[in-house]
Order: sequence, then C-alpha cells, then structure tokens
Amino acid sequence: MPRQKAVNPFPFTDSNKRYHTYTYYLSHKFGGKVSRISLNGGFTCPNLDGTKGRGGCIYCSPGGSGEFGGNPDKRIREQFDEVAGKMAQKWETARHIAYFQAHSNTYAPVTRLRTLYEQALDCPGVVGLAIATRPDCLPDDVCALLGELAARTELLVELGLQSVHDETGRRINRCHTWEDFLEGYQKLRAYGVPVGVHIIDGLPGEDERMMVETACELAKLDLQLVKIHLLHVLEGTPLAESWRRGEVELLNREAYVKIVCDQLERLPVRFVIGRLTGDGAPDTLLGPLWSRKKLCVLNEIDKELVRRDSWQGKYCEG
Repeated sequence: MPRQKAVNPFPFTDSNKRYHTYTYYLSHKFGGKVSRISLNGGFTCPNLDGTKGRGGCIYCSPGGSGEFGGNPDKRIREQFDEVAGKMAQKWETARHIAYFQAHSNTYAPVTRLRTLYEQALDCPGVVGLAIATRPDCLPDDVCALLGELAARTELLVELGLQSVHDETGRRINRCHTWEDFLEGYQKLRAYGVPVGVHIIDGLPGEDERMMVETACELAKLDLQLVKIHLLHVLEGTPLAESWRRGEVELLNREAYVKIVCDQLERLPVRFVIGRLTGDGAPDTLLGPLWSRKKLCVLNEIDKELVRRDSWQGKYCEG
C-alpha cells in the first residue's frame, strides 16, 4: 500500500510548514506575495561610535548586516528602485515592505528618522516598514514617532537581542543587558508598536539548554515576530580572529536543526517566524560552510518536525 502523507496539525499554514512563516502572515494580510526591500539609512550604532562601545558585536560585519541592501550614498528612492529591480528578477510582486536593516535604525534625531521613514513609505507599492535597531536606542520621542507610524501602516520594529544570557552578551560585546532589552520592548509595546526579536544560535559559550532558555523567555512576551539566526563567521570581524585561533566551535547542521526545532516547540503559535537561518555573504563567509545550502537547512528542519510529530508551540504553556 502507498504510504499516507502525514497530516499537518499546524493551523497557520497553507504548505508543509509546521511553523508560522512570515510569507504566510504577509500573504494572508495583503492577499498575495509581499517582498522586503532592504534599505540603508546611513546609520551607525552606539556600540561602534564609543557611546556604549567600539568595534561592535564580535560577529557584526563592517556593513552592519546591511550587505544585501541599498547603497547609503544614494537617496532612499534610488536605493529602493535598484533593490526592487533585482528582487523582480526572482519574483513579481507589486507590494513591498521597506526594511531599514543596516546598523541601528532608530539611532538619530527624530527629525531625520521621520524624513527617511516617510521617504520609504512614499516608494511605489510600499505597504509598510520594518526597522532593525537596538533596545537601547529608543528615546521617548522616537517611540512616539514609531507609535504614530504603527497607527497608520504595517510596522515592525526588530530588536537585536541574540540571547537572554548577560554572560553571553558580555562575551559577544553586545553592550546592553537583558534588562535593557525588556525596557526597550516595554516602551515600544506601550506605544502600540509591534515588536520582533532576533536571536542567534551557536554563540560562544552557549550550550543547547541556554539557547532553548532564550526561546522560553521570549515565549512569555507579547511579540509579533522572532528571527532565529545561525552564528556565521564573517571575514573582517573580531569573531573571525577568535575562530582562526581555535577559540570558537561552530554548530554542525544536525545540532542546529535540533536546537531550532526545540525552540520552535516552545514559541507560541501566534509568533510569526521571520527566518530560521541566516545569510552570510559568500565572499566573506568563513563558516559554517554548510549554511550556504539554505534550502537544505530549511528542509531538514521541516523533516525533523515531521519525524517528531511536532510543530511550533507544541510545548508552549501560553
């Protein structure tokens, strides 16, 4: 007899995915495909300019994770047209989220922020904004602006946390604490701003228990999205030097898949999962090299959830 296909028990899906994908969320909200257009507002970071630290987090690239975005020397509309043109070669869509990605995108006077955000919203087909920043870059006037934007457009503010463990934060030169994160998160939610969080698996000194604990702590919050990244070693970072000296052990694919599935099982079904791995620029990625096969990693996560007969939120208490 032919083998019967396993029934997917996860409610927020129209595919084989057993977690709440960002694609599913956007397509159901806007009635079709929505692309993200990565823009660069030319920001810096308090962990670079000496306000909090210098050199940035040990894994952060010189471009502040904005290598796949626009050219900061160009105006927002010019960046948008160039990046959207490249995206159109992959798929055709008339709707876009303008994504301020590189460095800390609330780290500027509110007048400048308003100008840049409004320029992005004026680009053709833009239905919302995503803004990546640090939890310690959210003064009251900026939160008020973000609250105003959230009341009239699709908005997501993505906070870089990486881990709830402050010993890890010190190890990676994060220069903010778990309490700092909670303060920033609470301010945003008080202004009605949807919040996403970035975490990284495989950080130096962390074991599986610590990584799963990060997911468990996030599950207690009123979040709208979580991104799970794999630690990449990129050329030109302090992490690269530590890795070359043999001080950093990277996760293999099997371990990463297991940890991600453990985390998904403990995240509420309402949390949108923005990503389950990361993109390291091919010309600067030193490891893990298996991460280049992104589709294979995602397929292994899908297969592991099926093997476990599991899904996002299976062991979530809330």
